Amino acid sequence: MSSPAALRSAIVDLGSNSVRLVVFEGVTRNPLPIFNEKVTLKLGRGLDATGRLNEEGVTLAMDVLGRFHTVARAMGAEPFEVLATAAVRDASNGPDFVAAIRARMPGVPIRVLEGEEEADYAARGVLCGLPEANGLVADIGGGSMELIHIADGQYFEALTTRLGVIRLQDRAEGNIEVAADIARQMLGEVNWLPGMTGRPLYLVGGAFRALARLQIARTRYPLNLVHLFTLSEGGARELADWVINAPRRTLEKLPGAPRKRLGDAPFAAVVLRCLMERVRPSKVVFSVDGLREGWYMKHIASSVAAEDPMKTLAQDMANRLARSVGLSHPLVGWTAPLFPHETPHQKRLRVLACTLSDIGSYDHPEYRAEQTYRRIMHGHGVGFEHTARAFIGLTLAVRYEVPLDSPLIEPSRQLLSRSEIERAICLGLALRLAYTLCGGTVVLLEECRLIVEGDRLVLILGARSVRAAGSAVRRRFERLAAAMQLECQVREE
Repeated sequence: MSSPAALRSAIVDLGSNSVRLVVFEGVTRNPLPIFNEKVTLKLGRGLDATGRLNEEGVTLAMDVLGRFHTVARAMGAEPFEVLATAAVRDASNGPDFVAAIRARMPGVPIRVLEGEEEADYAARGVLCGLPEANGLVADIGGGSMELIHIADGQYFEALTTRLGVIRLQDRAEGNIEVAADIARQMLGEVNWLPGMTGRPLYLVGGAFRALARLQIARTRYPLNLVHLFTLSEGGARELADWVINAPRRTLEKLPGAPRKRLGDAPFAAVVLRCLMERVRPSKVVFSVDGLREGWYMKHIASSVAAEDPMKTLAQDMANRLARSVGLSHPLVGWTAPLFPHETPHQKRLRVLACTLSDIGSYDHPEYRAEQTYRRIMHGHGVGFEHTARAFIGLTLAVRYEVPLDSPLIEPSRQLLSRSEIERAICLGLALRLAYTLCGGTVVLLEECRLIVEGDRLVLILGARSVRAAGSAVRRRFERLAAAMQLECQVREE
């Protein structure tokens, strides 16, 4: 019998613009995709005019789905399911297309989602990475855009609109101004949208992700990750206006420009602009997690859905990479006296940094700082916001003695405020001192402690920790005190 860690599940997301196969491994709080392949079909092209799926897309889909079926079965994925969305749902030849898919993929469940089902999966996908999300989700595809009000870990109002980028282009005959009029009219008919004013707007779907990629390239943003990339209302408004008005050749010249999405991008920007006019969000957050991750959380990982995604990911990483897993909780208490006025969010990041503080232990000493920093900054993890990555990454790089002027940590310098940088440095130095004192053992860590007395940082050593202390301890303690702008004193108990 296979162990739970070896279980695999697969979903085919058959949309109006593209089809994608994702194979997930295991049953964990953070979906772990081990295979992810997309092919552009444009099934929904011309749907409003003809009422039928695009014939070229249908022909290509048969070949692609046959390949996906072979791959998923070879990888041992079970369950394996196909979810079809707006184009197949609305096309007159949709039932015939589904029947042809069943013949090509025998034994694979194929479901044509209703609009509210599609919204349900999208909401679950966003909540997968952001369980505390409270605002409006807009999931744009080729044939439709779902709007969902999420709060308190669940969704409330939800509906589907015909504002998918392919359908909008077709109806507007490629005219941006006409598309804006259509979008304003459709959004104006959603009577609960004004209640979303002042809350975050969470954007899901390939066309919205293309906007994020363009902005990341255009502004030379220091972290090339779309997931949880966040803009202020003004920044998102400016982005939308720029994409609407920029010549295509300008977009094409940007490094990493999503070329297959450049034709859709102005229409996605129009929809975003009209949405923002309607709800005036507090911020705009791009989420890579959507329908597919929502399916995973509902059907595969419902038993662990209540877990904190960031905490779970940190613990999973520590279990795989650290030698001193049991030290994380004692380190939280050991470093607490250094940060007496931290906010709940700051404490959360400190706890995560302590949990992850030994994940470079098996790397080559010359590359521990670099490897650890890159794991945090670039690793897959649905719940890690960019500033959280920057803080924890910097903390652990300092813990492994990165030079503070190193180009490696430039992304953290750009993403964090001065006070956050100073805090990360102090925590990193404290962790470095702790591991030097205790060698990664709880028994020696419990023999010593740090306290702050006025303008003095005091290191108190018990009998065994005195014997373990040496010049390296003194040097690292003095460096920590200097970073905190405190005098230092060592006492023995």
